Amino acid sequence: MTERRSTGRAGTEQTKVKGKKPKKRKFGARRALTWMFFTAALAVVCGIIGYLLIILNGERLLAENQGKLVSAESSIIYDVNGNDVSRLYEENRESVDFSQIPDMMKQAFVAVEDRRFYEHSGLDFISIGRAVVKDVIARSAVEGGSTITQQLAKNVFLSHDKTILRKATEASIAVALENNMTKDQILEMYLNRIYFGRGAHGVKAASKLYFGKEDLNDLELWEIATLAGMPKAPNSYNPLSDPERSMERRAVVLQLMYDQGLITAEEMEQAKNHEYNPDAAEPASNTNFMAYVDYAIEEAMKVTNLTEEELRLGGYHIYTSLNPNAQTIMEGAFADDSNFEQSPSDQKVQGAMIIIDHRTGEIEAMVGGRDYEKKGWNRVVQPRQPGSSFKPITSYGPALETGEWFPWSTLRDDKECFNGYCPTDSNRVKYIGPVSMKQAIKESRNLPAVWLLNQVGVSAGLEFANTLGFDLSSDDRNLAIALGGLTHGVTPMQMATAYSVFANGGRSVDPHSIVEIKDKNGQSVYEYKAPKVRQLIAPETAWYLTEIMQGVVEQGGTGTRARIDRPVAGKTGTTQHGIEGLRSSGNRDAWFVGYTPEWTAAVWMGYDKTDAEHLLKQSSGQSAALFAKVMSAALKDAPRSEFKRPSSIKEITPPAQVGGFNASYIQERGEVQMAWTAVQGQNITYRVYRKEVSEQEFKVILDQVDAIAANDIGIEQGKTYEYYVTAYDSVNNLEGPASWKKTITIPVEELVPIEPDPSVEPQIPDDTGTVGPGEGEVPPVQEVPDNGAGEPGSQTPLPDNGATAPEGQQPSPDQPTNGAGVNVPPDGAGGTNGTNGNAGANGVAPDTEADASTNAPNANNG
Repeated sequence: MTERRSTGRAGTEQTKVKGKKPKKRKFGARRALTWMFFTAALAVVCGIIGYLLIILNGERLLAENQGKLVSAESSIIYDVNGNDVSRLYEENRESVDFSQIPDMMKQAFVAVEDRRFYEHSGLDFISIGRAVVKDVIARSAVEGGSTITQQLAKNVFLSHDKTILRKATEASIAVALENNMTKDQILEMYLNRIYFGRGAHGVKAASKLYFGKEDLNDLELWEIATLAGMPKAPNSYNPLSDPERSMERRAVVLQLMYDQGLITAEEMEQAKNHEYNPDAAEPASNTNFMAYVDYAIEEAMKVTNLTEEELRLGGYHIYTSLNPNAQTIMEGAFADDSNFEQSPSDQKVQGAMIIIDHRTGEIEAMVGGRDYEKKGWNRVVQPRQPGSSFKPITSYGPALETGEWFPWSTLRDDKECFNGYCPTDSNRVKYIGPVSMKQAIKESRNLPAVWLLNQVGVSAGLEFANTLGFDLSSDDRNLAIALGGLTHGVTPMQMATAYSVFANGGRSVDPHSIVEIKDKNGQSVYEYKAPKVRQLIAPETAWYLTEIMQGVVEQGGTGTRARIDRPVAGKTGTTQHGIEGLRSSGNRDAWFVGYTPEWTAAVWMGYDKTDAEHLLKQSSGQSAALFAKVMSAALKDAPRSEFKRPSSIKEITPPAQVGGFNASYIQERGEVQMAWTAVQGQNITYRVYRKEVSEQEFKVILDQVDAIAANDIGIEQGKTYEYYVTAYDSVNNLEGPASWKKTITIPVEELVPIEPDPSVEPQIPDDTGTVGPGEGEVPPVQEVPDNGAGEPGSQTPLPDNGATAPEGQQPSPDQPTNGAGVNVPPDGAGGTNGTNGNAGANGVAPDTEADASTNAPNANNG
């Protein structure tokens, strides 16, 4: 392309031609090698300079701090009122000479913490490189490269403030330590300084604390391996706080020792399987609100990403939601032996309890065990089998959430197997047939819960549980979850959190103990921010669950001992012992989980190790009683409030109890005739139930009867039958309570041969199909005076044949009994009080449930 321009003076035309841009020179191999050479050389120079600076800086820091520790400042825990409840640092440090440390202990720590300890000069560049590669692959800091010397530098000469230069300073001091001390001196100082959790510094203090052994040479291999595994995470891997994780960590240490040729395979296996005995441990010196404080430390470590040692010694001010009044009351209740069963041995019946304010998620109080101060085993966060306390989570809750089931819906309580799974009722009166959801959970009947889950589907039960925070195993995809038969169990913390959702109108609750953390300068390093509230389940579902679980603590329910002077809803739960070959009614676990309008609490009782000698005998009633004792005292001065009912709740009343029911055997017809009084309402039909006295449950023999009379011709001579009738609303699937029960005995008729009269000529009947007088006609019912067999107002009184009153219903003053002075109801027939037949002298039914096996999902549940 050309561009033409005119010159003003000469008038000549000038042409400028734009040429192509010159080509860039290619980046050849020679230039690449040159760049690589100079880059490498520069890196080497920088590395040398950096290393010299590290050495010089380390020597300077070591000279300035030689022979002294950077002073530690104790962090402080505050309660909800801002009062100091615990100081987290108490000096527990005992030094031991290098010669007094067993060689096996030295080798174990080197094998676990720094296997090239005797080869490097303070910094292990191989480990650092491996850690960098793993961190890059994982895109996060997953691997550490610190040597024993670096760990010593950090613990001895550095403060616990995290700064950008701290890691470089740590490396500087590590190199200086290596230049000024022998390996044995470094290892000795390390073993005397390292932190082992629960305030213990150094191997000697740790040995005394966890094993009660002052002489390190008395330690066995499994004990040495346990200690060697702790520095990585002392609060998690110490055997008091978490025996199971400690045992797992010990196995890792032993495997490393075996791989490095320090022990034999036989020694490794024996040490792996040794069980820790917490009774050997020394009791802690600072036991004030210890379970709550330990839990708060764990939570603070998570939200700040600090180690336990950094948190304890960093001078932090940790503000919690601890309610000192509730905590003191709870600890007093756990210290009172009368609140627990007496054990046949030194192994105590254990327990755990937690209280959450479901309106805010704040943890008010927590006790991890009866001897937590000594053993430090927080059972609030340890899984156990929940039994019937899980029914609202996997059966009743999922059904109510569908919108197709209600507290008044009729469930079935029949002896039945479901694809080979055959649960059983533990109630004295079993398999009562139709029963409302509210009555089923009140009496903790097992069959209705399983039947209902079978109706809504196991997937719905698992999904509902997952919504409430339970991550159940894939092995739990079965109907046993309706009764709390789980593979791994659940914790009191999880149960309290789930029930908090019910109490909070179906909205999410975030349990927490930490409110704010400030550093030693008063600057806030963490402040709790509540997550956005989510509607986890429908408000109607939460209300209906509250409604039916209020019945549990009413007279006749399994949780009557949990009643206090304010509204309470909750559920009991027990689990069978699960010991093969043992015939015993003793239980493994006993629960009560419940809530008032203000607080939610979970109580668990049981033995840490269940065997034939250590079983619970008093079921969940004692857990309910402990709930009431603590909650009533802790809420004594709190304003009394009520559960809030959603405006969308509708009430549908089931049909009334059928009255005037009577039955009699009509010998001429060979049938039982029944009659009853009509029930007011729309869409009402009737169901007639019968059972032969040798049978266990009633069965429906006539359904959708739209009259007030019926006949039963399916009877046999010489047998005795029991009958009752219910009113049924087919539109809303609601069944009313059972009527009075009638017992009819069918006589055996004797056949007497008739001799023919020779003087009488036999008559030949015609074939017109007519019948003689009286044949094919139902004789009229004879009216007789009411002798107490029927109910007042009976329109068709018949001779008394054993009519009996419905369960729990007492005859009115003008209503005589059936002559024996006893009113015997149909099993489970719609009574209000004492419906499970277990009422004691005071009219309160004892808790008789034994709901689920321990961890076998398909085991029968009592």
